[in-house]
Amino acid sequence: MSADRPAVLLITTDQLRRDTLGCYGGRAVATPNLDRLAATALVHDRAHTASPWCLPSRSSLITGCYPRTHGAHSNFRDRRLSPERPNLYSSLQQLGYRTTHVGKCHYAPVPYGATSPDATLPYEEFHRYYRSLGIDQLDLQDDKQVSVWFRDDYAAELDAAGHLAAYRASVWDREAAKVFTFPGPAEWHPDAWVGRRAVERIQAAGEGPQFFWVSISGPHFPFDPPAEYLDRVDVEAMGTPFVDETELDETRMHWWSLHGAPGRWIESGRNDRFDADYWHRLRLHYHANVALIDDVVGDVLDAAEQRFGDDLVVAFTPDHGEMLGNHGIWGKGHCYWSDVLEVPLLLRAPGVAPGRTDRLVSLVDLYPTLLARAGGTVAEDQPLDGRDLLGPDAGHRLVHSEGEGFAVVTDGRYKLVDAQAHGRDFVELFDLEQDPHEVRNRSGDPALAAVERDLQAALTRALLPAALP
Repeated sequence: MSADRPAVLLITTDQLRRDTLGCYGGRAVATPNLDRLAATALVHDRAHTASPWCLPSRSSLITGCYPRTHGAHSNFRDRRLSPERPNLYSSLQQLGYRTTHVGKCHYAPVPYGATSPDATLPYEEFHRYYRSLGIDQLDLQDDKQVSVWFRDDYAAELDAAGHLAAYRASVWDREAAKVFTFPGPAEWHPDAWVGRRAVERIQAAGEGPQFFWVSISGPHFPFDPPAEYLDRVDVEAMGTPFVDETELDETRMHWWSLHGAPGRWIESGRNDRFDADYWHRLRLHYHANVALIDDVVGDVLDAAEQRFGDDLVVAFTPDHGEMLGNHGIWGKGHCYWSDVLEVPLLLRAPGVAPGRTDRLVSLVDLYPTLLARAGGTVAEDQPLDGRDLLGPDAGHRLVHSEGEGFAVVTDGRYKLVDAQAHGRDFVELFDLEQDPHEVRNRSGDPALAAVERDLQAALTRALLPAALP
């Protein structure tokens, strides 16, 4: 393989908190493999997701654009990316790379309304759409729950192994409330399957430049680690959720997340039965899933390093974070808190010295970064919000996070939230230095009037269409 065409390995997880990793200060569960990667990588301490939702974030990652630019704002509204529009897969294909994706894609809304507790439905149309974006080889495990609802590649193999019916029953079990142990051998957990298949694809890679995206569905709910991983968690180090009972009232967006739909099961909400024991089990299972993911990452890294040696670019990040009971909320939803928007980001490349950086960056930066490492460039007339993380203009003065009816902008010190949610309008402003838990809404505070004005102006300019020549 030529020196200017290294193998490119992108490893992502879904809904991973930054503070669960040892390299970011996590102590509840050991993550030796990710820590090993971090020791040889550029570790980004101020990386932000482009959206708190899976579909918009992933669309941003492969296009280098915020949702306002690529148009896919929601997990539920169908705004599919055009195969004619350059993206990470197709751009690498044009450079001669063979593109392999193993795991979750989620570039189109899942038809949630069609799901059934007693059937796993066909999924071929999604497979075809994902391939059309430039994926040469696809082994699809399109989210834990999706593999129960729809027959992706993992579901077909799990069924053949005799474990699909039990997994489907656990996912649909209302009493389990998304917290249970995987009802099968650990090697058949969806995250383990993704790792196993990725290793097989890496080992079987032919000649010529290779791109592998290993897209792990965990630790996204359901919180379902294999039972043997529970003992890997240091319960004392896990701590308890941060909750300030005085922080929310009816003027705050997340008061409505908590109380706007009493008695209903909604992500980013809570139910009356969510007692302290439930939150404890949820957090325990979540961290146990992180331990499994670290094992998977270790296997994939070992395989890639053995196959490609030093001629390898590696990036690791999730699509977004997870509340994990903090502020009384699980999931991500419309969440503006740093729990969801600030993400781990590790980047290793030939010739790049390991270390840490506090540059303000975004997941929209991964597309131009990986493309540049592969010897490519973004066309001058191609829409792009991201910057090469290793280039001369790396970093941003402001970064954004967006979804349908939801926009956040931050300069790293102050964060402005402007949202329409629960049938209401909300504007909230936080001083992250003085108020790291984002408890006190400073919008309307005269002392921060200039800050709020400038951030609101930046948000307005970003969302306005570009001026005509």
